[in-house]
Amino acid sequence: MKLTAWRVALRIARRDALRAKGRSALVIAMIALPVLGVAGADVVFRSAQLSPEQTITRQMGGADARISAIGRGTTVVQAPNPDDGMMVDSPRTGQKPTPEQLRSQDPGPGGAAGLLKELLPTGAGLIAPAEGESVLAATTEGRLRVETAEMDLANPVWRGRIDLIGGRAPSAPLELAATSEFLKLSGLGIGGSTTLGGFEGKSFTITAEVEYPGDLKRSQLVARPGALTAAPAEGAGAKQSRGPFGGDQWLVQLPAGRSLDWAKVQELNKYGFAVTSRAVVLDPPPRSAVPFYAQQTGNGMLLDKTALAVLATVAGMALLEIVLLAGPAFAVGARRSRRQLGLLAAGGGDRSHVRSVVLGGGVVLGLTGALVGVVLGAALVAAARPWLEDFAGMRFGSFDLVPLDLLGVAAIGLVTGLLAAVVPAVQASRQDVVEALTGRGSVKPPNRKLALLGLLMLAGGAAIALLGPQVGSRALAVLGGSVIAELGMVACTPMLVGLFGRLGRWLPLSPRLALRDSVRHRGRTAPAVAAVMAAVAGSVAVGIYTASTDLESSRRYEATLPSGAVMIGASYGPEDDAGLGAKRAALERTVPDLGARGDILETNYGGKRFGGGYVSLEVRKELRCPRYQQPELSEEESRKYAKDPRCTDPAGGYASAFNGPLLAGDATALGNLTGVRDPAAGRALAEGKVIAFDPAYVRDGKITFTLVEPLTEEQEKAMNAAPLDAPPSRVEPKKHELVLDAVLFSPTVRNAGAFTSPETARKLGLTLSQGGSVWQPAVPPSSAAEQKAEAALAKVGSDGGRFTVERGYRSKADLVQLGLTGFAALVALGAAGIATGLAAADSQRDLTTLAAVGATGGIRRRLSGFQCGVIAAMGAVLGAISGVVPAVALRKIEAMPYGPDEPVREAVIAFPWLNIGVTVVLLPTVAVLLAMLFTRSKLTLLRRSA
Repeated sequence: MKLTAWRVALRIARRDALRAKGRSALVIAMIALPVLGVAGADVVFRSAQLSPEQTITRQMGGADARISAIGRGTTVVQAPNPDDGMMVDSPRTGQKPTPEQLRSQDPGPGGAAGLLKELLPTGAGLIAPAEGESVLAATTEGRLRVETAEMDLANPVWRGRIDLIGGRAPSAPLELAATSEFLKLSGLGIGGSTTLGGFEGKSFTITAEVEYPGDLKRSQLVARPGALTAAPAEGAGAKQSRGPFGGDQWLVQLPAGRSLDWAKVQELNKYGFAVTSRAVVLDPPPRSAVPFYAQQTGNGMLLDKTALAVLATVAGMALLEIVLLAGPAFAVGARRSRRQLGLLAAGGGDRSHVRSVVLGGGVVLGLTGALVGVVLGAALVAAARPWLEDFAGMRFGSFDLVPLDLLGVAAIGLVTGLLAAVVPAVQASRQDVVEALTGRGSVKPPNRKLALLGLLMLAGGAAIALLGPQVGSRALAVLGGSVIAELGMVACTPMLVGLFGRLGRWLPLSPRLALRDSVRHRGRTAPAVAAVMAAVAGSVAVGIYTASTDLESSRRYEATLPSGAVMIGASYGPEDDAGLGAKRAALERTVPDLGARGDILETNYGGKRFGGGYVSLEVRKELRCPRYQQPELSEEESRKYAKDPRCTDPAGGYASAFNGPLLAGDATALGNLTGVRDPAAGRALAEGKVIAFDPAYVRDGKITFTLVEPLTEEQEKAMNAAPLDAPPSRVEPKKHELVLDAVLFSPTVRNAGAFTSPETARKLGLTLSQGGSVWQPAVPPSSAAEQKAEAALAKVGSDGGRFTVERGYRSKADLVQLGLTGFAALVALGAAGIATGLAAADSQRDLTTLAAVGATGGIRRRLSGFQCGVIAAMGAVLGAISGVVPAVALRKIEAMPYGPDEPVREAVIAFPWLNIGVTVVLLPTVAVLLAMLFTRSKLTLLRRSA
């Protein structure tokens, strides 16, 4: 009997859905959208998930194994695939090495490769993919730094690891294959030519386009084996490929019918080789036979409960969002079918039958939306596959549709439809039969108990989010508290709608009618307002969090030069010092109007720029952190110093683009480097004084340096001869204290410890070396000028030197906030538009009455516009308030110390008022205009019910 009743209910629901096509399409679209997103995400995840065969092919192509030499005298303990985990054991002090460790410690003239050939089956071939360091390659615009490699791409062993997708494999020494990424960046194509740094006078022809299926963003040039081996040390030359774990690496080809089993892999592990065997990965041994798993201490891959809670909450809130939007549609549908439902009740149907009819609508529309969403999701992934692969930087393994997954996703749509229809079904079953048949009804006041519960949830959730992290799980407290607070706000929405309605007495006719209609039909208005509120709250929360982190990052940003300054620094190799003049000339030719040049000299002690003695600048003793003056600290002392200002905000810090705390140069160099252009600073330099930039270094007009002499040959020999497990050397180099007259100035950018003239530095016995040059142009160079300068510098030096244009802190928050505001606006406008359409359908009789008493056609447009605007305004205001709690709570969490040794940081909180203002003010305005634009002014008169 029950089955028959449900069959009738589903037939009635299907008929109603076909009769009200507009409302049905609206509900189907709302349910299909999240299903489409989840189904698409599932298809993408399953397609991107590689099978063991696909994984091993991308690692080693068609080879039978990939072997890496981890280290001489070591033993490897690995998982069947060492990418999943491995450990390296070395003999401890006093422990006797194993015979295998001794053999790998001294492998003989053939090195590790010779030892490996001895251990592998007879006839095994080793292929060492030679990967070179980056070189400068000529492009259509200038020069581009790119990786190089040497491989015989005609050998099928490479297929799957690197694929030929156009042209032919290089067959001559001056031919190259280029990855798609390099061709895109360089503007070159197959048949084009390029030159490489270190191969002057030689032009290489690009004969093929290749790609790494697992790394589409890799920019590389591939030559035949030996074609780049003779390159100089400048960086163009190829070298032995380094394995993923730091050792040399080989691909292994075995004779037909042979493979490396697990026993052979373990044998090779004893000699310090990590082995990825195709046979073992495809047919792994049981876990009990893998020593690596037995030695694990339980710190393996565990599910992050917090991450799961976050995902579950996000999914739950998204589901709630759809329920809030779809619920009013079912409520309006139930009201439009009041007479039909009343006849059903009058004909002997009980409340369960009425509920079944409304719930049947949820089943029909939910199932339809779910099927539409699943089909569209899979189709969109198929159509967007090339773009998705390019965005992810890797090829899909296959286009994989998992039926069980898609059925589960479809069930989400069905559940969403049912949940959205539950409340309207209960309300419809409780309506009075006479009122349903006559079309009359009364406006019920909001449930005060529900509002009180909402207020308690709002206050309790906010308290949990803001105070809970101090006593429990930080992430879960913020997450749970924020969700409770937002649900509390949703529960309060019907009462708040009534409070907003009191504003109508001060408004003109159309907005007053819109507010009154919203209050009378809270069951339709409140869910739409809550949906808008949820979207805006999320946008505001992330906007506040992003703006706060951006403000904190900008405060922490340490510029190395004044804003707009241009710097070129000498490279760290001695051969670059002689070419610094050519680089300066190239830069000045390329970038116009740089202004006066300031040359910076670095100071050092002991005659060497690196590896000798050095100069140390001392902070005043009373400002030094005591924590660093004591070798060992107790837990109580650690807590004490964690709150000591000298330790939480240490004095004397600066970020320099040059080496050493004391730099030298003239007044122009001082001004360009630090922004200090006071004539008194120039006079102080001429008088042989030191310019200081931080009062932490100066006391009574004096500044103190420590000159540390280089170690003697005997000291270096003693340190080098000490065994690795010996305690740290107590050899202390000789030190000299140097106290000089200093003048304190406030720089624009604190990017140096101190500054003096070259003459003063030489008198003090310091050695000077070229550091670079700084210019301060009136207008910073454009991006195009900067790119041209890079190309010009590359032509006169091995690496172009250290070239920098100081453009200050670059914020990315504006783009993020703009995107969030736009997303929230779309959701909010959609929710408001949906509610307006439902209100228009629900208010047909009211509009007919207005027309009958002489209202003009424009009344409909203005009424619809303000109905939409009222919902958007109420949701935007409540959402802006709701979004503050999680954002502030998260920022306070990040400022909390995670241990007794960590200082307490200030919680930087910033409000993006412009974005919030646009959301709260502009969003309702746009909603009003759009609703008025798309609403017909012509009224359709309806027959009045008896």
